Amino acid sequence: MSHVKSATASDAQLTAVRTRHSTTRGRADTLSGVTTAAPLAAVVAALEELYPPRWADDGDAVGLVVGDPSADVRRVLFAVDPVQAVVDEAISIGADLVVAHHPLLYRPVSTVAATSPKGRVIHDLISHGIGLYVAHTNADSPPRGVSESLARAVGLEDDLRPLRPHPVDPLDKIVTFVPREAADAVVDALAAAGAGDIGAYDRCAFLAEGQGTFRPGEAANPAIGSRGEIEVVDEVRVEMVLPRRRRDDVVTALRAAHPYEEPAFDVLELAGWSADRGAGRVGTLPEPTTLRRFADSVVAALPPTAVGARVSGDLDSQVRTVAVTGGAGDFLLDDARVAGVDVYVTSDLRHHPASEFREYDGAPALVDVPHWAAEWTWLPVASEALAGILEGRGSHVEMVVSRVCTDPWNYRAGAATSA
Repeated sequence: MSHVKSATASDAQLTAVRTRHSTTRGRADTLSGVTTAAPLAAVVAALEELYPPRWADDGDAVGLVVGDPSADVRRVLFAVDPVQAVVDEAISIGADLVVAHHPLLYRPVSTVAATSPKGRVIHDLISHGIGLYVAHTNADSPPRGVSESLARAVGLEDDLRPLRPHPVDPLDKIVTFVPREAADAVVDALAAAGAGDIGAYDRCAFLAEGQGTFRPGEAANPAIGSRGEIEVVDEVRVEMVLPRRRRDDVVTALRAAHPYEEPAFDVLELAGWSADRGAGRVGTLPEPTTLRRFADSVVAALPPTAVGARVSGDLDSQVRTVAVTGGAGDFLLDDARVAGVDVYVTSDLRHHPASEFREYDGAPALVDVPHWAAEWTWLPVASEALAGILEGRGSHVEMVVSRVCTDPWNYRAGAATSA
């Protein structure tokens, strides 16, 4: 059983989410249970299986920010923002690690003295032995990521797809020719270096028998044959795929494991295709509804804030197909329009892009929700996923989802009521 203390996005639990969020500065959800420690390095490794840092935008500040990789972790606090209120909460519940979505040090700083807000956060974390790990844009796009979590929270069905698909990680294929008796050893070496992984399978290779011929020169030191003599050898053609980032490791392994002094091999760059990850998500509601009812249901599905949601569109229009993007999503406005959705749910929409967007004939309606509330929906999903990986490896680490509202806006004055 997972030791996750959180709300999920199911209808039966959304009321409980709102109840637990009834105060602006609440405490975390907690649940007693038997826990065992895992090294911080093992927790980080599990997080990076779920949300690899290579999927982060260029220049994003993700990864381990504070912490000793050898330290024990028994309790993890998940939060959107690594701000002082969250650190105080982590201290109060005895957390060993804070996993935050937003970076603490996104922009360069010249000091981490405790006289600055960021410096105080770092000092308090270190002095209480609490680590900080950040999964930001690398957690936006994948399955069990921020946008997918928001899509499920607002009620979209399982036919989700990325609004802007990302390509799969670049792949190569390595092809080499090996004496028959050495083929298994070479395949093993290439697999150990990172080749041959396809989905849930490893050590995947294509083998085809044939003959190779060569003549060693006078300066050669042949493993088979003699200088100046033509040699014909029964060989096996070995083909394996590999992540492009592992190319150097795999080529090095091939040279070390191959019995020939000068092994022949090809490295081919494979064409890409769309992955199951990407920016935003598109899906459908179980039943059509009006924009008014849908917007109200979105607000009800998210943790309460002072702001609620802003809506643009005919409140009585029918909506069924929905696009969502967790966090600031105006960079995907055109994608949402081209996708032909009925409504686009995101955060931080600016006046001019939203105004221009709504001027198009048949443009989708807009629902602009608080940034913090939209991304909070990822916390229970990520904590559940992390707990599952660690439990599969024998570590029962307690997961706690923060209920501290760190949305910066705490009052909405003079909001007019729509007709």
